[in-house]
Amino acid sequence: MPIRWLKAHANLKNLAFGLSLVMFFWVIWYCYTGSGGAQELVSRLLPIALTLQILFMYEKDLLYKRLPVIVNHVLVAIYIGICVYAFVYFLYQYEDIAIWRQGSYTTQDFVVGLLMFLLVMELSRLAHATLFWVNLVLVLYTMFGYLSPLDFFWHPGTTFYRVVTSSTVEMSSGIYGLYGQIALTLIAAFLLLAAVANGFGAQSAMIHVMQRLAGRSRQMVPQAAVLGSLSIGMVSGSGSANAVVVGSITIPLMKRYGVPSVFAAATETAASMGGLLMPPMMGVGAFLMSEFLGVPYWDVVTRGFSLAFVYYLSLAFAVYLICVRLLPREPIEAPMVTAYNQIKTAIFFLAVVFLLIMMGAIGMGELLAALYTAAFLFALLLLNFLYFKYVLKDPAVAHETFFGNVRLSIETHADMTSYLTLLLATLGIMIGLFTVTGFINRMGGMLLDLGSWNLMAMIGMSFIFGWLVGMGLPPTATYIIGAVVIVGPLTKLGVNPWVAHFFIFLLSVWGELSPPTSLTAAISARIADASFMHTMWEALRICLPITLMTFAIFSRAEMVVRPGWIQVGSTLVVAIGTCATALAMFGRLAANRVGDILLRTALMAAAFLALFSPDDKVSAVTALVVLAATILGIARHRKIAPQQSRQPA
Repeated sequence: MPIRWLKAHANLKNLAFGLSLVMFFWVIWYCYTGSGGAQELVSRLLPIALTLQILFMYEKDLLYKRLPVIVNHVLVAIYIGICVYAFVYFLYQYEDIAIWRQGSYTTQDFVVGLLMFLLVMELSRLAHATLFWVNLVLVLYTMFGYLSPLDFFWHPGTTFYRVVTSSTVEMSSGIYGLYGQIALTLIAAFLLLAAVANGFGAQSAMIHVMQRLAGRSRQMVPQAAVLGSLSIGMVSGSGSANAVVVGSITIPLMKRYGVPSVFAAATETAASMGGLLMPPMMGVGAFLMSEFLGVPYWDVVTRGFSLAFVYYLSLAFAVYLICVRLLPREPIEAPMVTAYNQIKTAIFFLAVVFLLIMMGAIGMGELLAALYTAAFLFALLLLNFLYFKYVLKDPAVAHETFFGNVRLSIETHADMTSYLTLLLATLGIMIGLFTVTGFINRMGGMLLDLGSWNLMAMIGMSFIFGWLVGMGLPPTATYIIGAVVIVGPLTKLGVNPWVAHFFIFLLSVWGELSPPTSLTAAISARIADASFMHTMWEALRICLPITLMTFAIFSRAEMVVRPGWIQVGSTLVVAIGTCATALAMFGRLAANRVGDILLRTALMAAAFLALFSPDDKVSAVTALVVLAATILGIARHRKIAPQQSRQPA
């Protein structure tokens, strides 16, 4: 009997679940006790996270499709063996490596570091190909920088031994450094909320409720994507994850009611990217920002709300203006939402309020606040599940089981945490090599020289640099590179650190929308069966008015510097300016073409004055005028745009 049971259950899926359990409870224990510190934790959990990522990748498909299955089996076994070796070695040697042997490592220390370095590089090649090639170039540059013909890039070079140790056993940087520690502590703690919500189906329930809230107007159907992505963004912190969860429901819905495929995909792309800005689970960059600035994560969240408000209000307004031109006004039947889904949605938002109270009103630390909120969310969703399944015997719950929901929660947490751990370990190698070569100091010196000539020129150069980096790298990588390269020179020239960091943070978001790469746009385009490039360009066009917020935080700095009523005022001014810009871009204010262009140009000029005037009083007065003009403009647009859209091209 035991042998038969073992044969039935001994498989990769159950192995992954067993390791997921280990990491899940280890993270919970650390959140509650803080035992050992973050550096010791990452030395323990990194091999487990990498093993899980290997198993999840292998479960979806072969790691190497061009190789025979047996070779794939052998390689997976070798990779897992490396993780086991590293886990056991650091379990017994951590204190000696971290304290007593710093700068003087044994041969075995180097071997373990080399194996983990090569494993992370190979896994990054499979999961993040662009980052792998960047790191490979950096390894060669670190070793042979003395061959550079350009003085700016020249450095004396170093050995491969130094490359490996700086990326691994030195612990201060590389795969065991700050970024890996954040992944397995702060981020892993907040991912508990997303995991529990996904395990009990709260995420899909929210999307259905948002469809209902969008109402019976056909022109409001795309707002379901905006509202759904806003809700999921509270716990996902990822544009691509948002697109998968929300887009799989909202994009077919939009197409069913006549929304063109490209516009449906672009709307979901733009809405999903807002998940990187939406508190309380902002993107990974927000957790890193709290570490860079040395402040509680709550301080980042209180400022993030203003950015998210401007983003989603402006996006919803731009989408509405376009829909007035694209779609007829005939009403549609609003979808029904079961009581079970309504209560799950209410529980989710109640948990978000609970988290904000824990961090804001009570002042509890981030790890404990996230842990208690996850427990609060789990308890309420469990009670809701038990009541509807066993008391009401609701058919909507017939397919769910307690063990299935709990297992999905644990596996979701392991999947997201292991993926982000691999990503941040890869970025740890990158930033470590940047530091070893001195590239960060040289780039910072160049920006300082530029800023001494003109601060606006430096901001423009930084924007171009961040945009170019974002064209090939994911948002987290873009933020980290920008934070270590650009923030220092900006602050030395008098820019407030909050403004500098949020400038880079917003740059990392726009980088995800920029050609030629955007995972979020690729996912949305695939679901909509639309052109990837057309989707990306349309999403950029929709978000163009919001891009102004990236620069407006320099003139309306209170938006991210001083939480309170002054922050609220600055946020409203920026929101009015970006919405008015959207109306100037997508609205129709006069039937006559020349008159329409003149009115829209005047409105845009006034919006720019409200956004960028150095005088706060001028900005506030202009914003009131712009708000009145925007309200009148909406009425004109609703009257004129449908008539123009019916005219032959």
